[in-house]
Amino acid sequence: MPKLFSSKEIEHVLKRLNFKFVSQKGSHGKFKNEEGTIAILPMNKKEIPHGTLRSILRQMGINYDEFIKILED
Repeated sequence: MPKLFSSKEIEHVLKRLNFKFVSQKGSHGKFKNEEGTIAILPMNKKEIPHGTLRSILRQMGINYDEFIKILED
C-alpha cells in the first residue's frame, strides 16, 4: 500500500458503500450500514496509517483493490 489516505477519502468510500454516520466519540466516528456492520474511522486526519486502513477495510468487508476501485469511481 504505497499511498496514505485521508479520513475524508475513506469516509467517501464508506458512504459509497451505504454506511451512514451514526455517532462520534472523541476523535473517532462510527459508521453503520443497513446490515448492521459497524466501521470506526479516526476523523479529521490527513493521513491514516496502513495498519489502521487495513483494520477499517476489514470492518467494511472489502479489500484494498476494491477500496481503490470505489475511490476512483
